[in-house]
Amino acid sequence: MYSSCQMYLGSFRGGRLTASIKKLVFRLCCVLMITVAGFQAQNARGSESGEKNMTADRVSELAEGLQWFNVSRPLGEGELRGRVVLIDFWTYCCINCMHVIPDLQYLERKFGDKLLVIGIHCGKFDAEKNGENIRQALLRYGIRHPVVNDADFKIWRALGIHAWPTLTLFAPDGKFAATMSGEGHREELEEAIAKLLASCPARKLTALPLSPEAEKSESIGFSFPGKILADGAKKRLFIADSNHHRIIIAGQDGSLQAIIGSGLPGHRDASFKEAEFFKPQGLALIGNILYVADTGNHLLRAIDLSVNRVSTVAGTGVQGHLRRGAGPGLSIPLNSPWDLAVSPDARSIFVAMAGSHQIWRFEPDSGKISWFAGDGGENLRDGSLLSALFAQPSGLCVQNNFLYVADSETSSVRQISLAEGKVKTLLGTGLFDFGDMDGSASDARLQHPLGVAAGQGLHVADSYNNKIKIIDLSSGKCRTLEIPGLKLSEPGGLSFLDGKLYVADTNSHRIVVIDPLTKTASPFIIEKLTPPSKNADPMLCPAPPPAGE
Repeated sequence: MYSSCQMYLGSFRGGRLTASIKKLVFRLCCVLMITVAGFQAQNARGSESGEKNMTADRVSELAEGLQWFNVSRPLGEGELRGRVVLIDFWTYCCINCMHVIPDLQYLERKFGDKLLVIGIHCGKFDAEKNGENIRQALLRYGIRHPVVNDADFKIWRALGIHAWPTLTLFAPDGKFAATMSGEGHREELEEAIAKLLASCPARKLTALPLSPEAEKSESIGFSFPGKILADGAKKRLFIADSNHHRIIIAGQDGSLQAIIGSGLPGHRDASFKEAEFFKPQGLALIGNILYVADTGNHLLRAIDLSVNRVSTVAGTGVQGHLRRGAGPGLSIPLNSPWDLAVSPDARSIFVAMAGSHQIWRFEPDSGKISWFAGDGGENLRDGSLLSALFAQPSGLCVQNNFLYVADSETSSVRQISLAEGKVKTLLGTGLFDFGDMDGSASDARLQHPLGVAAGQGLHVADSYNNKIKIIDLSSGKCRTLEIPGLKLSEPGGLSFLDGKLYVADTNSHRIVVIDPLTKTASPFIIEKLTPPSKNADPMLCPAPPPAGE
């Protein structure tokens, strides 16, 4: 509180106010801050009181008329009573919400039918209010518990929720038990659920009308491909087939050259056929080594294309929370690395660390990984590498000694001058400013972009607008790449090869090739590409590797 008052008084420095007036202003500021704090505390107590008066049955009543997923019909009081009910308030864009999913799956496996998890999806972005988009997210994340589309925040407001994610527990008798915000509450939840079950008498449970969306989908060649990388020298493409937990190498002619990964989620270092990944995303190539942002495993992997073998070069397999750090790659825990880009001198790799809202840098020769840019707070702020703020950076590319960043949660595109060590925003204004508008840098709006590619202007995967946008780096103007008949669905990755733009059309489970000159587009077909032969449990999140592995 004191520091806030000091900041408020900063505008008076250098002025002609007397010391006595400054003291008076300072006291007034303190009184104001104390008063505001009192009101906030009162409101917090009121919210908490409202939560404690809430019941699981009431949540079910509030969900009447809303769209449900993973069930054949809405749940009623009969299904809720006798079980511990865990309500997860989430939005599918949010990296923190993604981090909670493995915890929920762990708890569901441990407590079985005695625990009922219900997701209340409250979309931040306009696109996230769309039922089909939510259904795709459930498939992408392997979520099988019941989910409600609370697009208008009806249930959110009734329970006094203030943040994504928020987890609210109800006892088997339906009464409110606890609430927790943010990620990292697995152990607390596990203990609380166990105590609630032990304190309530067992009763016969009503069968749940489960009907998982995953059982209604077909297995196809690609499953939510996230990123793509073109190798101009050898006329080939590397594709992160993210939900098949593998990397595809294809010739420009569509020939299948290699499949890297067994198709099972895991973290195994091995040959192409036996290696395991978990929802890989970004790719970078230096010589004969293909680097992979193994997002779900919080690892950086290296694929030696000369000997057909996968190894781990950074990360411990456990999600990290460092805001600063440097050291041997295998000693530093990473936090959802989402994309990669090679430095101009090809001696380091930039890593979009989506989970910590930062950019890190890996040096292949030394094996060292270190913080590069971003304070670690989640927001949009330009300035030095140390003071700048990012928000879930998810796409990277390098051109002319500049690193470009698709900063997804601020719906912005950022530029980092590698020569000056400065961060600048090209387009976008803040965490809750988004839209679909072309024009000048001050007027244009994006919606949760996930990818950037340099070539004939800076191309942006404007993911939640289902479009490709082009930023003119000289004028700052933004326009939509208009291709007649082209329909994309949350594209996530872009790469140029011989003047053509290759797009990872994530929710359409395909790669699209666009010719900007002829304004035409077509699916990129890879010969003989089939789904993995091994069947993976969609609820399986691999355990961290043992120490020293």
